[in-house]
Amino acid sequence: MKVGIIGGSGLDDPDMFKIEEEKDVFTNYGKPSSHLKFGKIEGTDVVLLARHGIRHQYSPTQVNYRANIAALKDAGVTHILATTACGSLREEIGRGHFVVLDQFIDFTRFRKNTFYESFENGAVHTAMPEPFDAFLRDKLYKAGKEIGIEIHERGCVITEEGPRFATRAESKMFRIWGADVVNMSIAPEAMLACEAHIPYAAVAMATDYDSWKEDEEPVTWEQINEVFSRNAENMIRLLKTTVAALGK
Repeated sequence: MKVGIIGGSGLDDPDMFKIEEEKDVFTNYGKPSSHLKFGKIEGTDVVLLARHGIRHQYSPTQVNYRANIAALKDAGVTHILATTACGSLREEIGRGHFVVLDQFIDFTRFRKNTFYESFENGAVHTAMPEPFDAFLRDKLYKAGKEIGIEIHERGCVITEEGPRFATRAESKMFRIWGADVVNMSIAPEAMLACEAHIPYAAVAMATDYDSWKEDEEPVTWEQINEVFSRNAENMIRLLKTTVAALGK
């Protein structure tokens, strides 16, 4: 087993394990967002990739999601755990809570979202009723309960294009559509992992209430960073505990 970890906002360059090797790679889809860092957690091989770059230099639209997934696959990754900051669309999902995602809605517009742009070699339509791996989701949730953090067993994420935040009308529409949290990065990452046949799960940390909640201040980037930095250690503990459980 080799676990790929995709670090999202706030975890671009986490101190998570001893780095044994760092490698710059290039794929058939271009260069990934960052070099790959190789090491072990509790004896399990891990590979870390920073979704937005080590300096968080790539906007959600600029991220080369295809190259990121291809780079992890080329590195022999067998499972992927991804992290993301998100806005809560539900009262019960408070700031600092974690959500193990089970569904997504793709509200992006300008991204390369498939490895199969051409059907020259035959049509490929990937089935995706359950886009997040149930085994990995279960491990994440149980790890969260074990370490005593506020964690929700399931949740639907809607991915907006960004980099702007949603209007109040959009935020309320997302709630009507059945989304529980909103972010800017899980689509198309999750769908590409499915196309690449790599079991993939993502855990989101709620940092704000987007803009639907009129008795709260609208979301700001500063607010997201402040909440995430306070809870980054919990995210690292969650990932390390999950990887350790996967290796048993």
